[in-house]
Amino acid sequence: MTTVNLAPIRFPPPRRSCLSVPAINQRALDKTHGLECDVVIFDLEDSVAPERKAEARDNLRRFFRETPLEGVERVIRINGADTEFRGSDLDLVLELQPDAVLLPKVGDPAEVREATKFLSGGPTEVRLWAMMETPRGVLNAAMIAEVGREADGRLDCFVLGLNDLRKETGVPPEPGRAYLVPWMMQVVLAARAHGLDVLDSVFNDFRDEAGFAAECGQGRSMGFDGKMLIHPAQIAASNESFGPAPQALIEAEAIIAAFSDPATGDRNVINMNGRMVERLHLEQAEKLMATAKQISLRKKKT
Repeated sequence: MTTVNLAPIRFPPPRRSCLSVPAINQRALDKTHGLECDVVIFDLEDSVAPERKAEARDNLRRFFRETPLEGVERVIRINGADTEFRGSDLDLVLELQPDAVLLPKVGDPAEVREATKFLSGGPTEVRLWAMMETPRGVLNAAMIAEVGREADGRLDCFVLGLNDLRKETGVPPEPGRAYLVPWMMQVVLAARAHGLDVLDSVFNDFRDEAGFAAECGQGRSMGFDGKMLIHPAQIAASNESFGPAPQALIEAEAIIAAFSDPATGDRNVINMNGRMVERLHLEQAEKLMATAKQISLRKKKT
């Protein structure tokens, strides 16, 4: 008799839409309340001029204290390890205790180790996210993912950053991203090999609805969990593209019901209306239903 692995499956929160908000922009911060995005990334890095970094940190202190977000994953993107702002940013993370800290331009595993060591002194567990946006980072993606899952397994998610990758490689921003696809899939594969979520890069023209929808569809087909956004106008389309499709939910319910039937026993493969369905499909179905449930619960909170 085949032994069936019934170990519990980890279901991360939905990350269909991850809106990046400049921490220096108080008006944009205030507008995050009531938005339907799954994640808000509070940016202290590229969108904040060097002379205004301290002001941006103060904005976040006030925002977290006075108007906490409900039902949304809160992530702070800090400045690079090679900048004078990194230490103050990490101190702020320990003070505010967001859900995660996003490390920019991660190039090698040492950066993840150092951040993990620093955060381990905090009162609660702050997760780590890593931007994959340099040639070195893409080449080392598998090693970064492996190291990030060692010890306390704090690394949770890769975020693709194509603007910087284009700049460093000279690949132009063409529709379809044909010459970037191999590198994108390399990041997806590294993430999946080590149990990480992985998010697609931003689409720079929020007024181009057709172009954005096409890129969301491509990202979904490539295996990304969601997309990093630059404007609230992109949230609905991103949620639709990366969220559970109605027909997929119907199929997932049928698969779960089929494996729940006592007649299936402990079989790993069953015949479901002429289709051979394996237990791996059951795991996928359970993950999909768990994601749909989390989305429904989040909507009730907002």
